[in-house]
Amino acid sequence: MSGPQRSAGHTARFLVTGAGGMLGRDLLAVLADHDVTAATRAELDITDTAKVRDLVNGHDVVINAAAWTDVDGAEADEAAATAVNGTGVEVLAQACAAAGARLIHVSTDYVFPGDATEPYAEDAPTDPINAYGRSKLAGERAALRHGGHVVRTAWLYGETGRNFVTTMLRLAGEREFVEVVDDQLGQPTWSRDLAERLVQLALADAPAGVYHGTASGQVTWFGLAQAVFAEAGHDPARVRPTTSAAYARPAKRPAYSVLGHGRWAAAGLAPMRQWRAMLHDMVPGVVR
Repeated sequence: MSGPQRSAGHTARFLVTGAGGMLGRDLLAVLADHDVTAATRAELDITDTAKVRDLVNGHDVVINAAAWTDVDGAEADEAAATAVNGTGVEVLAQACAAAGARLIHVSTDYVFPGDATEPYAEDAPTDPINAYGRSKLAGERAALRHGGHVVRTAWLYGETGRNFVTTMLRLAGEREFVEVVDDQLGQPTWSRDLAERLVQLALADAPAGVYHGTASGQVTWFGLAQAVFAEAGHDPARVRPTTSAAYARPAKRPAYSVLGHGRWAAAGLAPMRQWRAMLHDMVPGVVR
């Protein structure tokens, strides 16, 4: 499929699903100067075939930020999670294929088992270890089956909503010490940076397939928490390390969530910037 900006007189029309969420809001900010339709969860159920088809018509790019994101909740009701993360993506992908629109679908590192010792390449074998990962893998397969673009992200945080960084900033004002797991490794990624990259991909003449939308570098949750404290002017020594075993949860988490970024070259784009640079730019927007 050619890029959405098809002629000098044609400006790409974007549809953002899940527009009320953390990533969705950042997408709308990045697309402020574009022709964009915002569809929140209340406004569009992506499993509703007729409504999805009607809304997709007339758009050149659909960025799907709608998802079931409750990882532990998915363990209790995998069918409900898969309805959104799998069936809903199938509905969107079919509608995009019929309308000639480019689908940019956001997925997750949870499609991998998390037992690697080097970054997962885009074509590495998938093998989810929990229900959430299985539901997201179903969505990936649907998007790819219909010629879509899949962008896997991980450890996403932003200025709005509940996420690890805003939680650490809150706890810094409430507790003398905070314990954070130090045996999971990943790439903290600011939702604003991801939003910018998704739009860049949509406007590039990039081949369909899988891309990894995570920050460069790697760190543990403990290391990230220390960095959050430091960026906000708190003593990072107030963060103490612990293990995942100390925080048993219904869904097992991957121990290693570091993704490789080799495929961006196919889109003419460099890998995303370092995680600490993202954090440095994000924290002032929350603490001011």
